[in-house]
Amino acid sequence: MEIRPYQHEDEATVIRLWTNCGLAVPWNNPQRDIERKLMIQPELFLVATENAVLLATVMAGYEGHRGWINYLAVHPQHRRRGLGRRMMQAAETRLRALGCPKINLQVRSNNTSVIRFYEAIGFEDDACVSLGKRLIPDHPDSR
Repeated sequence: MEIRPYQHEDEATVIRLWTNCGLAVPWNNPQRDIERKLMIQPELFLVATENAVLLATVMAGYEGHRGWINYLAVHPQHRRRGLGRRMMQAAETRLRALGCPKINLQVRSNNTSVIRFYEAIGFEDDACVSLGKRLIPDHPDSR
């Protein structure tokens, strides 16, 4: 397996993976999310491939105070092989190299299996409320 930065030719496969994993939601346009990421720290948008098949993604970022993780996705047929853990390790290594002291991420509260995954690799509930404000709508029905 190879973990490498995202390449433009990965786009359709990445969006299909995110859709299959339930990460693509109507109020976030995945194509726009990719375009935005490619403008800021594109080297922190990683994919895992094996035999030319895209298996996993992770999108990381660091703004000088905290690192953030988005779009960690593992193809459903390739789960339970340690790919999610390896993708997170790759993201953490790159964030640490930038001097990032802490990583934050958001998980939908009803996604208990994903919460358990993150807890198993050392993440803890920060007992925070996540607030958001849409500045640019991606979809006509954006919240």
